[in-house]
Amino acid sequence: MPKHRITSQVILTTLSGGLLATSCATSKKEFKTTDDKPLNIIYIMSDDHTRQAISAYSDRYGLTTPNIDKIAEEGLIFRNSFVANSISGPSRACLMTGKHSHKNGFMNNQNHFDGSQQTMPKLLQKAGYQTAMIGKWHLHSDPTGFDHWDILPGQGDFYSPVMYTKDKRTTYPGVYVTDLITDKSIDWLEGRDKDKPFCLFVHHKAVHRNFMGNVYMDLNAFEDRDYPLPDNFYDDYEGREAAAGQEMTIDKHYSWDYDLKVKSPDGTPAIHGFGGYNRMNEYEKAIWDSVYNPIQREINEKNLKGKEMTEWKYQRYVKDYLKTAQAMDESIGRLMKYLKDNDLLENTLIIYTSDQGFYMGEHGWFDKRFMYEESFSTPLIMRLPQRFKAKGEVTEFVQNIDHAPTFLEIAGAKIPEDIQGVSYLPLLKKQKPKNWRKAVYYHFYEFPGEHAVRRHYGIRTEQYKLIHFYHDIDTWELYDLKNDPGEMKNLINDPAQAENIKSLKKQLWDLQVLYDDPIREKYPL
Repeated sequence: MPKHRITSQVILTTLSGGLLATSCATSKKEFKTTDDKPLNIIYIMSDDHTRQAISAYSDRYGLTTPNIDKIAEEGLIFRNSFVANSISGPSRACLMTGKHSHKNGFMNNQNHFDGSQQTMPKLLQKAGYQTAMIGKWHLHSDPTGFDHWDILPGQGDFYSPVMYTKDKRTTYPGVYVTDLITDKSIDWLEGRDKDKPFCLFVHHKAVHRNFMGNVYMDLNAFEDRDYPLPDNFYDDYEGREAAAGQEMTIDKHYSWDYDLKVKSPDGTPAIHGFGGYNRMNEYEKAIWDSVYNPIQREINEKNLKGKEMTEWKYQRYVKDYLKTAQAMDESIGRLMKYLKDNDLLENTLIIYTSDQGFYMGEHGWFDKRFMYEESFSTPLIMRLPQRFKAKGEVTEFVQNIDHAPTFLEIAGAKIPEDIQGVSYLPLLKKQKPKNWRKAVYYHFYEFPGEHAVRRHYGIRTEQYKLIHFYHDIDTWELYDLKNDPGEMKNLINDPAQAENIKSLKKQLWDLQVLYDDPIREKYPL
């Protein structure tokens, strides 16, 4: 099969009947500011913030994210936004390059990102944009293509964090990392060249495990109620070998000390220790202890076993997660206030998303990695200047490889032929391109690795998802998302699905050809 050029000026239809389509040409003039410069872009990305914990998407936990919700209320909320590889570093590499992992070379968190390659920030610079990266980078090499960068080393720390630039490395005692990233973002906005458009990446550490809330806010938040278990919390993984072999259950793998912030009542030694506490100052420790010492006493006094203990762990998980997300939401509200007070809202595209989704007890899990919906999907919310009247829901399939071509089109820059994503600018205008993609492709590589999730690739259409687990196992899974949204019943051996499976495999192959994934040669369908 031939390779296809993917640009925003061409309508593309694959041999499988419209799996992927690019947008029609968009007038550059439409996305200019009132002073005839291209729109500014602020891209806010959290880590592991899942749709289930954003109240604009779900009422499961009540009102948890009012500031993110307001961006959605004033703009667009995407219902079918997905990642190409649900793990932190690879997801970020897909964003920066507009390419799938096998093309940008960063397939798992042990890789190093080749900063010499073509990236979207470099192309924005050539188009006259100022570019800045502040917060979590997590690509094991220094950023390139940015006029300014100030990043966390590795995962970073919630308390007394370290950040570094090309010139210096600084520790910030008594500071909470989410506040620091927002402060630095606002400082950069204040000092930028006001005569140039800009693209600012605000990359939060939150809501990453081990979920430490901000003691300078209400650390008792969410402690006054318990939350319902997901319907499939007690999944037995029948008929799903890869799901049965993972190591990320709240029951067995959510650790004492590090995750739960209390010691095991039976004296089980800590595996990781409690990371983060020793970075707090005495004031911060006192507030922290006032919340978590009573929790320690509670678990010491209760004689919980079996399901009771598992469900107690689940409640602790959810509450700590929501506290960490709440602190980030408050910080996003502060950034939005700055933009409003400084007349930047009406010439700036504001995007909120996460590097992937996360399990909030679905299948009994925390973490991500699998192609199942909770980690494969990601929140995506955007606010355009109000003159565009861009409000409501977007239901078309988009993927994180699409940000790069979109930003380039906004900048009036040429989109290189090797970029694999598609500009979604028509969707921001609420257009309905006839041949927009009908399916998305996924490929996860990190095995052996933490949490023991097997390597797999797959395709998702509107109704179905087909996954192939490979490398050390060879199993297929098929889900009918309309009738089985929890992805509990593997239909791969259902005779009634034979023709559907054949069709999906053909579509999967076409996507592997389109994206030039060499896995198709090793595991032909």
